[in-house]
Amino acid sequence: MSMTEELTVCDASLDDAAAIAEIYAHYVLESTATFETEPPDVAESRGRIDRIVNAGYPFLVTRDSAGRVLGFGFAQRYGPRAGYRYSVETTIYVRPDSIGRGIGSVMLTALVGACEKRGFRQAFAVIAASEPASVVLHARAGYFPVGTLAGAGWKHGQWVDVFLMQRKLGEGSETLPEG
Repeated sequence: MSMTEELTVCDASLDDAAAIAEIYAHYVLESTATFETEPPDVAESRGRIDRIVNAGYPFLVTRDSAGRVLGFGFAQRYGPRAGYRYSVETTIYVRPDSIGRGIGSVMLTALVGACEKRGFRQAFAVIAASEPASVVLHARAGYFPVGTLAGAGWKHGQWVDVFLMQRKLGEGSETLPEG
């Protein structure tokens, strides 16, 4: 990111679904950053935004000064059981033509802050081993490695390991949750 570039992180709206679908389609089709194999269309992307936001989790976009969506990120419940209600899995994606400009750092910082404001206590990142830049990005944001799932995914004709990273949110497990 240049010093003159203005970025805005804000809540995603249903109107952002086309840009989100476009960004995500690249990762679905061209990488192992996600294990989905069919890109969701705009309607499915709208549904995902709606479900995540209505469940009380943040779904954010980063825009440039012209309003173009350069990246998106969201959090969702880490696991389906009630005991996971204070833990989230965080996910971010940046437009391929905008990688290396600091957008991921801006997005992840905002996403962590949004999770803390909602009272979540632990954040987990599930990162394909084929994405070392994501590991570095998360480490810089305070995530630490907690494990590797060997050969957990199969995509593009190869087995892909998955790294698990974690960071506390707010007071983490040091105090009892509120509510």
